[in-house]
Amino acid sequence: MTLKVVWGITGSGDKMPETVAAMAALRERLDLEITAAVSIAGERVLRWYKLREAIDEIAKSVKIEKDANSPFITGPLQIGQYDCLLVAPVTANSVAKIAHGIEDTMLTNAVGQTAKSTTPIYIMPVDLHPGTTVTTRPGGERLELKIRAIDVENTNKLRTMEGITVFESPSEIEGILRACAERRDAAS
Repeated sequence: MTLKVVWGITGSGDKMPETVAAMAALRERLDLEITAAVSIAGERVLRWYKLREAIDEIAKSVKIEKDANSPFITGPLQIGQYDCLLVAPVTANSVAKIAHGIEDTMLTNAVGQTAKSTTPIYIMPVDLHPGTTVTTRPGGERLELKIRAIDVENTNKLRTMEGITVFESPSEIEGILRACAERRDAAS
């Protein structure tokens, strides 16, 4: 049975190429129907990394944010038209909003409202641990960034929120999707 997934994409360049590559590979290996829900900043970052066309190939449908409720993905997520919501990668900005109940973007609204239902939510923040992280800029150059304490604190708050599972790496997505399918199959 086809697994129906909403894949939320925020404006994080960190882990964007790896996440897109993982989703492309999984789309080939698993029976997936992916609806990509892309934030305004996510659309910009996908273009910078020259990955926008890859999203069109991976996803059955691509919804680009116009405002917090358009295009409308929250209702279908709440009533079970999708099996799970996977948001990856997630910026510190979106993590902070979700952690503090601010639902003023398409994806923060989707997470907040989906959490009121039984649809599972999986989130991959990019700012996970204190210290520094190394990422790659769109041109391939290395970029070292300091992870702020407040961003780690917000990520840790997400870990305690009901209905939300935080994960750390694109390599975990396959296991998450398989678990999501097993959960769906057990409920039917």
